[in-house]
Amino acid sequence: MDTDAVFKALADPHRRKLLDRLFEKNGQSLSELCVGLDMTRQAVSKHLGILERANLVVALKSGRDKLHYLNPVPINEISERWIGKYERLRLRALQDLKRHLEGKGGITMTRFIYVIYIGTTAEKLWDALTQPEFTRAYWCDTWHDTTWEPGSSWKLMIPDGRVADGGEVVEIEKPQRLVLRWRNEFLPDLREEGYSRCVFELQPQADMVKLTVTHEIDKPESKFIASVSNGWPMILSSLKSLLETGEALEATKHWPKGM
Repeated sequence: MDTDAVFKALADPHRRKLLDRLFEKNGQSLSELCVGLDMTRQAVSKHLGILERANLVVALKSGRDKLHYLNPVPINEISERWIGKYERLRLRALQDLKRHLEGKGGITMTRFIYVIYIGTTAEKLWDALTQPEFTRAYWCDTWHDTTWEPGSSWKLMIPDGRVADGGEVVEIEKPQRLVLRWRNEFLPDLREEGYSRCVFELQPQADMVKLTVTHEIDKPESKFIASVSNGWPMILSSLKSLLETGEALEATKHWPKGM
């Protein structure tokens, strides 16, 4: 992560305003973001470009439009490196922004997007996402029960034999893209929301792989998306740690007691 680029992007009040607008409503086009702002369309586009290069915003094509989404990864990494090092009061604004971007500010979402860069190969990352010897290490001792064929059933298994989540393998293109039809199975209020869609996209970049996880459901103010918005950052950070250091994060090694 280019820390200087992140701090530079956050230093400008216009760019912070754009982040606020995306926090209020994630997934907006350039035209939507321009509404009500005292900036030209060209200026808004330029600021969005800086936010994208700092990895604070992710832009995805949707038909003819390009929609912009918040990405909490740089905020996570800055917080981990700096919050404990200096007075918390001096960085309260950054800490609040981090909490909002991770979905802890009381606002639920229908789509969650997370982008992380991992120092590995696409093949190794693919194996880490799909094979039990890896998922057990960083994903709370769970594993996938599936044949990894298009149309095959898919289950995420809890260590005691229960099914955490289930669904279907919709698309699979090793080692670039995986799409799962996904429903929570062990929490009744989340199960009632029905099926979501989870997409993993792997893009090699020099000695790293850019991993984009998009999790969405056709339900406004989804409790399920709010839940995975809190869970994915830790799971994927643990995956990154495992592949780069050989050791997963301690908090994700075991299934939580009482669940």
